[in-house]
Amino acid sequence: MPARPFPVILIKPSHYDDDGYVIRWRRSVIPSNTLAAVYGLVMDCADRQVLGEDTEIVCDAIDETNTRVDVDGIIARIRAAGGGFVGLVGVQSNQYPRAMDLARRFREAGVAVIIGGFHVSGSLSMLPGIQPELQEALDLGITLFAGEAEGRMDQVLMDARDGRLEPLYNYLNDLPNIEGEPVPFLPRDRIARSIGVQTSFDAGRGCPFQCSFCTIINVQGRKSRRRSADDLERIVRANHEQGIDDFFITDDNLARNKDWEEMFDRLILLRERDGIRVRFTIQVDTLCHRVPNFIAKAAKAGCNKVFIGLENINPDSLMAAGKKQNRIGEYREMMQAWHDVRVIIFAGYIIGFPGDTPETVKRDVQIVQKELPLDILEFFILTPLPGSEDHQKLYKAGAWMDPDLNKYDLNHVTTGHGNMSPDELWEAYQTAWRTYYTHEHVETLLKRARASGIDWKQILAMAVWFNGCKTIEKLHPLDAGYFRLRARDERRSGLPKENVVAFYAKYGWEIVSKHLRYVGLGFRYWRLARRIWNDPQSARYRDEASTPGVTEHFPERQHRSRAARHSRVLAAQAAMAPENR
Repeated sequence: MPARPFPVILIKPSHYDDDGYVIRWRRSVIPSNTLAAVYGLVMDCADRQVLGEDTEIVCDAIDETNTRVDVDGIIARIRAAGGGFVGLVGVQSNQYPRAMDLARRFREAGVAVIIGGFHVSGSLSMLPGIQPELQEALDLGITLFAGEAEGRMDQVLMDARDGRLEPLYNYLNDLPNIEGEPVPFLPRDRIARSIGVQTSFDAGRGCPFQCSFCTIINVQGRKSRRRSADDLERIVRANHEQGIDDFFITDDNLARNKDWEEMFDRLILLRERDGIRVRFTIQVDTLCHRVPNFIAKAAKAGCNKVFIGLENINPDSLMAAGKKQNRIGEYREMMQAWHDVRVIIFAGYIIGFPGDTPETVKRDVQIVQKELPLDILEFFILTPLPGSEDHQKLYKAGAWMDPDLNKYDLNHVTTGHGNMSPDELWEAYQTAWRTYYTHEHVETLLKRARASGIDWKQILAMAVWFNGCKTIEKLHPLDAGYFRLRARDERRSGLPKENVVAFYAKYGWEIVSKHLRYVGLGFRYWRLARRIWNDPQSARYRDEASTPGVTEHFPERQHRSRAARHSRVLAAQAAMAPENR
């Protein structure tokens, strides 16, 4: 007798744009590591036949940022099999409203649904009781999963088969060891729907720092848990066999992984002995250049891009956010070290720290342009994400926070600010993007790339991408992709369906006009790049940022920061004096 199929449909939901439509593309940006991790766990259970020899676990992984979710088809498939479930995985706060809209349709059809990810885990770890949006899910019969699934998937699958899923699986206080566990994996047909055909995995979890805006430390813990070099090799070989050699390693800070050298040595061995030309992008902190041999070995192992959590260059803002590891005086030395090995540098910069004003934001971005050899800078709005210390403090204080979770994507203003109104904060954020990606600064970026030996074509493409996403698509680059797919019937619940003629007329015009604007932007940058490339002098280009040493602004800002802290101490002492009580 053939084995009875047991469908497990894993969905990484997208979220809605400001018009209420699902953000979906023909090609999206970065494949979800959580989707890969959970898919790997379920397929391991299938290989081990944890539901018995008469039951075949059939798993499908859907990333909604590049694939339409066929709700009716999934319902029919699970009904025909007589069992199965839908898992909405890796659900972040901004994706929770979309996840619930999908979950309601499945539950109306009687299909079992599990929701997990950072929103569920973060809310349960930092807030009292069950928050209303989580209670709504429980009331609909949706199962919530908090924590990590390694070592727990067998039980979840057996419970689902037997129709006795628990309302809540909470493993937040029992973080598993991930060494030797099934590795993250997605089939090539899923990975091919991303730009660059790149997949992702985590080499470790947890972060030792205490940044108040971060959710990682309150969900994955502050203790580092790591995969082994053998695990890493299994990931690389499994993907190499299906023609995938480009990876995004999602660790919040790979430089703090105690086994980084063993991992890099293994990747170097695979490249040199076996001809597996691995390329990868990593995330590190601003002190990674102080780790002996880290940068040199990263480049030799195949690192071609690095993301740095710059966050801000105001020392007071960094201290207030618990970002004590960021030392602005070392930024340039660290970035020059990466450029010396021809690695492209991305950095994230947060707008909205307490000391920010519209004037200081623009000034600080101009200092970054002049003094730091960054390639690509992306901006975020400081957002009190559920699961962070910032969110917990505001919650306890009863401060206003936008009730619409869809806006918690680091690209919307979601709470008040001491120095700026919501409109002023939004305009400061927009100004930061406009200031960095001026025509003149893109020219500087291309000149630096030419002089340092970095592939200027990549810099050109990424400048078009990051500038275009904000000015043309009106979306953050991490939410963007190639060729927007907008469906009239994929609109947020509660919003009306648009008139068919008006919808397709507007959609068609957007496709044409946006592509023309992208072509125009790319052509302008291409002409600029060709002029630089054909100029022999550009190979010897140097400016303040590419010159070793620390210049006037950084010591000045550090001095100003110390003076400001001293003033606050004096003010606090004065307030406590008897005559002022």
